[in-house]
Amino acid sequence: MARARFDVRSQPGFGTIALFTFVVLYLPIITLVAYAFNASESLTAWGGFSLHWFGEAARNTAVQDAAWRSLVIALSAASVATVAATMAAIATTRTAPYRGLGFKYAFINLPLMVPEIVTAVALLIVFARVKVWTGYSGLGYLILAHTAFCIPFAYLPIRARLEGMDEALERAAADLYAPPWQVFRRVTLPLLRPGIIAGFMLAFVISLDDVVISEFVKSGGQDTLPTYMLGQMRREITPEVNAIAAAFLALSVVLVTIFFFINRKKT
Repeated sequence: MARARFDVRSQPGFGTIALFTFVVLYLPIITLVAYAFNASESLTAWGGFSLHWFGEAARNTAVQDAAWRSLVIALSAASVATVAATMAAIATTRTAPYRGLGFKYAFINLPLMVPEIVTAVALLIVFARVKVWTGYSGLGYLILAHTAFCIPFAYLPIRARLEGMDEALERAAADLYAPPWQVFRRVTLPLLRPGIIAGFMLAFVISLDDVVISEFVKSGGQDTLPTYMLGQMRREITPEVNAIAAAFLALSVVLVTIFFFINRKKT
């Protein structure tokens, strides 16, 4: 007699637990988005539907500066992190196994396990000394900090893509006397492109959304959009913050959705 296949969805209480989980996760987000369209100045009293606060946020020069700064940092950090992650992924997959390879893999992914506050404090100490030595206090520190913690996020999808690729095509190109660089440029890179794009998008979203490290590393007048929102929450809370958060959420959802579909691509 054949044993019935286990299906967690058929277990008692699965639907209730799943529904409760989704409510806990998404009800606050739905509430935030709804109140972003609130005409009232109150965060809790509904005053009708309006796009007023989106217009206020768009006209706010501080928001414009912070948004532009966030985009510059995220694009720069994600670009550098993706290049570094691609090289690291190739170095740890397109090689014969050797002692220490597992340690290198764990070392690259270590920033994912270290509490972000620890990374932030460590970067604050290091960059404080560098600022004293060099006198430089520009955005370079934020870009370096974001690059450092974005590399593992870019590395994972790129490595996963490399591990899923058929090495026979690369070997065939090498057998036809193609130099290693040509094999990489004409065979490996085109096949790897979906993983690289996915890694870049993931690193971009992580950098764009970061608060803790940015708050510790930034100098005066270098607010990113998340740190600006945090500052507003400390001073004066208005539905403008809801509107910024809703726009931020929409951008993140679009990018993560693109990342999801690219990562599903098999060839």
